[in-house]
Amino acid sequence: MIAVRCLLLTFLLGSGPATAAARRADWTTPAEAAQFRTTPTYAQTHAWLERLAAAAPKSIRLTRFGISPEGRDLMLVVAASNGEFTPEAAHASGKTIVMVQSGIHAGEIEGKDAALMLLRDVSVAAKRPHLLDHAILVWLPIFNVDGHENSGPYNRINQLGPDAMGFRATAQNLNLNRDYMKADAPEMRDWLAMFDAWLPDLFLDIHTTDGADYQYDLTWYTEQWGPLHPAVQQWQHDAFERAILPAFDRKRHRSAPYLDLVDHRDVTKGIGNFGSGPRYSTGYVALRNRAALLVETHMLKPYATRVRATYDFVVETLEHVNRDGAALRKAIAQADAETVARAKDADAKLAVAYGTSKESVPFVFNGYAFRQDASPISGDAWVQYDPNTPKTYTIPYYRDLVPTQTVSLPAAYLVPAGWTTVIDKLHQHHLRTERSAMPLRLAVERYRLGSPHWAEGPFEGHHLLKDFTLASERTEDDFAAGAVIVPLDQPAANVAVNLLEPRASDSLLAWGTLDALFEQKEYADARVTERLAREMLAKDPALQKAFDERLADPAFAKSPEARLAFFYERSPWYATQRVGLYPIVRLDAAALAHARAGRAEPGLGKR
Repeated sequence: MIAVRCLLLTFLLGSGPATAAARRADWTTPAEAAQFRTTPTYAQTHAWLERLAAAAPKSIRLTRFGISPEGRDLMLVVAASNGEFTPEAAHASGKTIVMVQSGIHAGEIEGKDAALMLLRDVSVAAKRPHLLDHAILVWLPIFNVDGHENSGPYNRINQLGPDAMGFRATAQNLNLNRDYMKADAPEMRDWLAMFDAWLPDLFLDIHTTDGADYQYDLTWYTEQWGPLHPAVQQWQHDAFERAILPAFDRKRHRSAPYLDLVDHRDVTKGIGNFGSGPRYSTGYVALRNRAALLVETHMLKPYATRVRATYDFVVETLEHVNRDGAALRKAIAQADAETVARAKDADAKLAVAYGTSKESVPFVFNGYAFRQDASPISGDAWVQYDPNTPKTYTIPYYRDLVPTQTVSLPAAYLVPAGWTTVIDKLHQHHLRTERSAMPLRLAVERYRLGSPHWAEGPFEGHHLLKDFTLASERTEDDFAAGAVIVPLDQPAANVAVNLLEPRASDSLLAWGTLDALFEQKEYADARVTERLAREMLAKDPALQKAFDERLADPAFAKSPEARLAFFYERSPWYATQRVGLYPIVRLDAAALAHARAGRAEPGLGKR
């Protein structure tokens, strides 16, 4: 069962609605009691939520969806008016499921304290119970629980309060908000199972920004890139930009799109669209055809202001969802159906990497006066803002993303049985797969890769593959029993494409999962290659011309190894090693039907 798989272990604490005694009890949150100078520890947060769930068992349930490397529960709180505390019950209810995530970067923790306040107000305080009339609220109060407990006053130099805060990375020094595709962290693998079970209609990820000083207390970002279905994009635009954000601003807040400065020294140079991609939370959620929004409160506003901004934003979001949740669910249903149907379109394409457009639109930026002083320390400009002098600028906004890599879509992918690391990732993402019960010989399309270049330094525990050549070829090939087929007639097809297409920005190839394919394992002695080269030249006069052309390169001409490799790499002894041959192949509809006729069985992913 999904609930068992996701470790949704519940604390069944009492029964019945919140009692009058519970409503009269002191439900001041720890942050409120401290006047927002401090934020509660993991243990204090857990205890407070246990107490709340015990007092309001008909509307609040505290669960966990996994355990961190240091042994802490990954808490999940479900708020529902009619006891819809499981994914199955929530989906059967017909209500809109809203998931809010806090503390993926544990020093940016406003979402946790806003969670305690709002969960109280929809339950025991009875201030906002109507927010659960047509919505179910699923809240992760602290995603990065181990980083949260690595707390201190010096974790975020750019941020104003609270007095101590958690650390950005996990106990394994991984940034969870770069891990959604590669899923290295145990916490992320648990998250993927939980998300697949709940499949919320709307996802909010709460952060605190870095960067410039300005008047806004909250900035936001929605995915505008290709894999997010146009119907869901349109709902996001209409809901947030036309309704939720204006209502939020009327509560004496000021909001703006995420302010990614083109030049950190000079805000007047403009802002861009950083184009998050699927390694980030909202980018991954977009691949699943769900609406998502990144919230970034401003690090230089007082902590109380940031918590209140988060609270008010979530309230306005729930208000809107209660009025118009059906429109969102309809857009999602359309997106899922069209993603499944797309698998039958032999001409279907999908963009898998994006860049920021060079075209801009004007943007009115509410900032502060600033000056740039020449610095003898850095040798650069020292930017100093004057928060006592508000100033409005009209600046360029490089808002739009443009595809930089687009691929045609197969009917399915096939992963050879031996590539278990790839197969494991497919299952971690809960993709539907089929496993061949016998050997297969299939006509396939495959890629041949060459000239790889990796990043010099590590990033999130990997040396990213930055560039390579790619050529496509059609061939017949043999595959051992146990090969895994990934059909694209499934709602999560965009995840599969972005994992398995080499040119995708966060593909498994880009993250180094398939680096071994570039490695040569057998080598020829120089004395043997000398004889081989002479034999090859005698049989193929055109080869001499190609060799002479390469000799025009002085570096090649001076390298005995390169000159001998020229011949060995054109020989059948090298070809059998399949160096650079991408192991994952693409199947058209006929090849997929042939593979299934070979008695393909359901795989270990979703049935």
